[in-house]
Amino acid sequence: MITVVLKPLFHKNEERLAIIFPYNPEISKSIKRISGIKWTQTHKCWHLPLNKESVDNIVKATGEIAKIDVSELKSHLEKRKLITNVITQTRSDSGFKITESRFETFALSHENLKLLDQTVKTLKLKAYSNNTIELYRGELQQIMRLLKEKRLAELTPGQIKSYLLWLLEKRQSSESKVHTTLNALKFCFEQVLHLPKIFIEIPRPKKHLQLPKVHAPEQIKKIIKLTTNEKHKTMLMLAYATGLRLQEIINLKIQDINSARMVINVIKAKGKKDRQVILSEKLLIQLRKYFKLFKPKEWLFESNPGKQYGYRSLQMVFSRSKEAAGIKIPGGIHTMRHSFATHLLENGTDLRLIQELLGHNSIKTTIRYTHVSKAEIQKVKSPLDNLEL
Repeated sequence: MITVVLKPLFHKNEERLAIIFPYNPEISKSIKRISGIKWTQTHKCWHLPLNKESVDNIVKATGEIAKIDVSELKSHLEKRKLITNVITQTRSDSGFKITESRFETFALSHENLKLLDQTVKTLKLKAYSNNTIELYRGELQQIMRLLKEKRLAELTPGQIKSYLLWLLEKRQSSESKVHTTLNALKFCFEQVLHLPKIFIEIPRPKKHLQLPKVHAPEQIKKIIKLTTNEKHKTMLMLAYATGLRLQEIINLKIQDINSARMVINVIKAKGKKDRQVILSEKLLIQLRKYFKLFKPKEWLFESNPGKQYGYRSLQMVFSRSKEAAGIKIPGGIHTMRHSFATHLLENGTDLRLIQELLGHNSIKTTIRYTHVSKAEIQKVKSPLDNLEL
């Protein structure tokens, strides 16, 4: 009896079920009768959507004349189940929606998939942010794809250095990207595999010290005034009035607004730290106007009643308003945070207080705003102005 092999096929950006068998007129005739069957000249086989109905139809069409081999298909589905569990670790209320299910994802070996799963679980146990978990998972998955059947745990310091160099030179990756890769590998080897010494001799590339992108006060005013939706306007006003990060804005709840003390409580911000920021009088007026119109239930900003506003949605709100204002300065809503800090500095606010408001661990992070402060720059007189030309 002829064996018909059912195996996964990635064809035209779609996951399909390939039907492989040596040529046999009777089997070919039976296969062609299946509804939705297609032939691919590239892979030279018949194929169907990869689902249980397709398998049942093939068994029904060939059960009397062929033996069905589903061993490769079972192995693939087991891998898919495991990787699906790994890539959907982040909660929907974090602002991230993970939908990755591309076929090449499943090219990871079982050993590496298990290690990836253990790493994600360890990150969650150590209460790393969902953003960091997703970044580390992506970096480890990328290198595991290249390794194929080779175990990640077997990498030597020399091989890791070669990979990092390949990222920099061949892939033209940024220094920040390479730092993230190195951090992901370091966590995996030290916290999961318990191999702490492997990274002692691996150098880190020097990061590009990028100055913050800052808008002028008139540009901020224009962005806010051209935002006609009151909910969107309130979110942008809050971003500039408080200097909160995007994630901190969408994580705000109604009870976090303390109008009696004129402060906003930021709960479990970056680094799992609570802090307080100033509540502007103009912002409070706008918040009350917004509240009467939209009546949020739990979160301060909601997409639907009781449902937290989306991370990407808020970025799009800012992008549309910035475009309407005709502002060409690159950067997303985080530039409102940079503008908040820079404008405070220009108005004479103490650097240490700005550090507290921004939630920076180190004053070194806050000091970079002195490099873009107009007030500081204008204290210096160019030598050109001393020349009588």
